[in-house]
Amino acid sequence: MLPISQLDPHIAQGIRYVLMDIDDTLTQRGKLLDSSYTALWRLHKAGLVVIPVTGRPAGWCDLIARQWPVDAVIGENGALVFWEEPATQPGGIPVLKQRFHPEAVRNNDGRLSLIQERVLQLDSRLRLAKDQPYRLFDVAIDFAEEEPVLPLELAVQAADLAKSLGGRAKVSSIHVNVWMGTYDKLSMAELFLREQLRWDPMRERHQVLFVGDSPNDEPMFAAFLHSCAVANITKYTHLIKQPPAYVSNADCGDGFAEIVDRLLVLRSEQGTY
Repeated sequence: MLPISQLDPHIAQGIRYVLMDIDDTLTQRGKLLDSSYTALWRLHKAGLVVIPVTGRPAGWCDLIARQWPVDAVIGENGALVFWEEPATQPGGIPVLKQRFHPEAVRNNDGRLSLIQERVLQLDSRLRLAKDQPYRLFDVAIDFAEEEPVLPLELAVQAADLAKSLGGRAKVSSIHVNVWMGTYDKLSMAELFLREQLRWDPMRERHQVLFVGDSPNDEPMFAAFLHSCAVANITKYTHLIKQPPAYVSNADCGDGFAEIVDRLLVLRSEQGTY
């Protein structure tokens, strides 16, 4: 990983879409930072397409799509995407739209219930995430969002067990997310970009910059040449086979703001902002 200070001006000039994780990428200790939220507004005002891509639930995505300066939000590790479309009447209210991944399976599926039961039996300290009631398609196992913070190795064991039972599982900085269906953050991101924004994955892949922090972001790191990470990714590099191209000096939301600042400064120097 190269320091973000080495981002090439010509790469910055070609960026049109900025996608990012939320937890420990925009937030720190669960809080959305002033620096990272301001950075989202700066991207929005610069005319770039801004899309959070998160493991967080449908209920959170409804709020984010309505209230944040974003063009869409992808949630539950790719199960769904919410976005607003302009009002049909002058001065009217935007309309919230949603799209579920065609392979998404509702989280009341019996197979997923069995996996949840078995994973929670692995260690009595594992527990369902408190945002679980607002999820439609996955099960989130909390290992580090609240106390007690459990070892990363236990989260990896939980994910491996879920996979052995036929599920799909990813470790984030706070949760183990488990679902049925062969989709992930990347597949929904590409689906939305193609369908709604007419993005061409063959000719325009270089126009996407993604920022993440943990193993569940690896599909995005692998797919986009100009992917970035905030500095706290160092906790997980032993679990990531395909790291991002660039990394910030600062952790979490401050690292995201650092990446955005570098991107926008270079674009300004090139006359694209």
